[in-house]
Amino acid sequence: MNIPLALVGGVVGLWITGQNLSVPSSVGFIALFGIALENGMILVTYFNQLMREGVTMDEASVKGAMLRVRPVLMTALTTALGLIPLLFAAGTGSEVQRPLATVVIGGLFTSTILTLLVLPALYKWFSIKVTEGEM
Repeated sequence: MNIPLALVGGVVGLWITGQNLSVPSSVGFIALFGIALENGMILVTYFNQLMREGVTMDEASVKGAMLRVRPVLMTALTTALGLIPLLFAAGTGSEVQRPLATVVIGGLFTSTILTLLVLPALYKWFSIKVTEGEM
């Protein structure tokens, strides 16, 4: 569920900057999907851990999102900060670097915000109920 949230930011980033979908931006989407998937897995894994510990689903969603804000933000911010020089690159190779950085930074922006807000709500709908025998 996290990949479409990242896709929106990447497409909007390209649209705002007036760039076209190209091979470098497609590579950026692949990298973005990996990062967004990792952030989602960090959150859902912690939700599942809380559920195994006997926390209610509502509490696990809220508590898990609150306690995993820092790891999710660290993953997104370190990647975005590392790509800022590529975003403002000029000269040889910048036509390859700029679309890739635009997609990843734009996608990380929307994906991170929506991961922390939307994913906990979706977890309540789509999670499998943990029974006593599975703990």
